[in-house]
Amino acid sequence: MPFHLSPALWLLLACVLVQLAYAAYYFLPFALRPPEPTDGPDEEPVSVLVCAHNELENLRRLLPLLLQQDYPAGFEVVLIDDRSDDDTFLYVQQLTQYYPHVRLVTVSQTPDGLSPKKYALTLGIKSARNSHLLFTDADCIPATNQWLRYMQRGFSQPADLVLGYSAYAEEPGFLNKLIRFETFLTGAQYLSFAWRGQPYMGVGRNLAYTQEVFFLTKGFASHIRSLSGDDDLLVQDAVAHGARVAVVAQPGAHTFSEPAHTWGQWWRQKRRHLSAGSRYRLADRLRIGTFMGANVVSYGMAIGLLFSRPDWVPLAVVWSVRTAIMLAVYHRTGRRLDDRLPLAWLPILDAVYFFYYLALGMSLFLYRTLRWK
Repeated sequence: MPFHLSPALWLLLACVLVQLAYAAYYFLPFALRPPEPTDGPDEEPVSVLVCAHNELENLRRLLPLLLQQDYPAGFEVVLIDDRSDDDTFLYVQQLTQYYPHVRLVTVSQTPDGLSPKKYALTLGIKSARNSHLLFTDADCIPATNQWLRYMQRGFSQPADLVLGYSAYAEEPGFLNKLIRFETFLTGAQYLSFAWRGQPYMGVGRNLAYTQEVFFLTKGFASHIRSLSGDDDLLVQDAVAHGARVAVVAQPGAHTFSEPAHTWGQWWRQKRRHLSAGSRYRLADRLRIGTFMGANVVSYGMAIGLLFSRPDWVPLAVVWSVRTAIMLAVYHRTGRRLDDRLPLAWLPILDAVYFFYYLALGMSLFLYRTLRWK
């Protein structure tokens, strides 16, 4: 009896094979790699930069944790007060009286047409006293008091730019699980791609690079008018100029952020983040798009095949194999990043995320206006 599959099943099988290839070449080897060493040189002073706009309560939580960092070579904290109208200035000014290595850069206004955050960061970077720069956001906290030490050691690989991981805090509710899954999957992609020598982005919540890299790329000049991209587009420019990139996935080097609490807030945040993707290099867009597209198309094909009764058995086989392997890889990668979601939730989160991603892509295509706080 001849073996026969419908064209839709062949397309589904092709998409699943693409997903398994990414899992085998990128995600699983990254997940199984040995942990980074916990000892190493700590000889270079570091400037930790935080850009804040009306973030007083977050700063009250973050700055004490930064000041407690265990780093023998010394560091400074550069707080960039970006047009705040709360008491950020007074709070940081009081800290500077007791901690001389805390410095305040005040931005009173942004020139017309420029990204407020990129303009503020540029002023902060130019005022930094050290060559090595480490960035986080005001609504983040470092996972441990070794965060600065671990991220700094990435430069010794050697590297000019160090990518770290930033997770979101665990809270009740489905939205929180979905946000954490999206963050995990994005992290698994950019960290494993970079580890394979194909870096394309980082996150400003946990990113380090040298002043030399910043000035080599002329800072944010190529995208200074774009609201997003102070992290990923800078990585794009740095790689294009030959910068060496290292990955630090040690759990002690992570940061944690406060997640969005409403669907609308997260929708606006993700639209802003994804808007920078059109400026990526073609090879990066193809690499990311192939993986995301294969997932979206496979879900579409699977739903369509539910209406074809003769295809139920091969559909069940293909989808069961795909789901079992991908969830095992996701689970192992989550252990590597110390960012674990309940295994039983992963199939649901995986499906919802890719349909949400499709909706975001359509939204950006139809409606391009973005807002910044």
